[in-house]
Amino acid sequence: MNHQSLRRLVLSALFAALACIATLVIQLHVSPNGYINLGDCIVLLCGWLLSPVYGAAAAGIGSAMADILSGYAYYAPATLVVKALMALFGGMAFRAVSAHGRHRILAACILSAVIAECIMAGGYYLFEAFVLGLGPVGALISMPGNAIQALGGGISGIVVYLLLRRSGALKLFNDLS
Repeated sequence: MNHQSLRRLVLSALFAALACIATLVIQLHVSPNGYINLGDCIVLLCGWLLSPVYGAAAAGIGSAMADILSGYAYYAPATLVVKALMALFGGMAFRAVSAHGRHRILAACILSAVIAECIMAGGYYLFEAFVLGLGPVGALISMPGNAIQALGGGISGIVVYLLLRRSGALKLFNDLS
């Protein structure tokens, strides 16, 4: 394993742990089946800072671990897929928009966060409606909580990214994408 691959693997493991911890530290339960947390902040950062594959793996694994540790193991398979897709497609959108110049970073953050959070809300809606058997109407109960989580995750992710960018800490990630 070369230095670059080892570095990607270690940073991905670190981000998986951060996603798990950010999800577990603050949990505001909004329904019997869900809670609002800060994990989406890290999921977005996984997509923006790591390569698409490593970011998706870190986001999915870390978030699914949090579900298992917090008593929502039946959500872990959905969380693995949903959070991985959030990081993957959010990261791809971020790269596509930010490739047009440094002045587009905020637009890249906002657009990619909206895409990622729509994936989250839609993914959990489908899981609850068709896998948990709540049906299309019953699954709507979780949508307000998912919307609040999406807003909080998007705002916190953008703020943390911009602070890291301003501090110069993002130079660590320049050769990982």
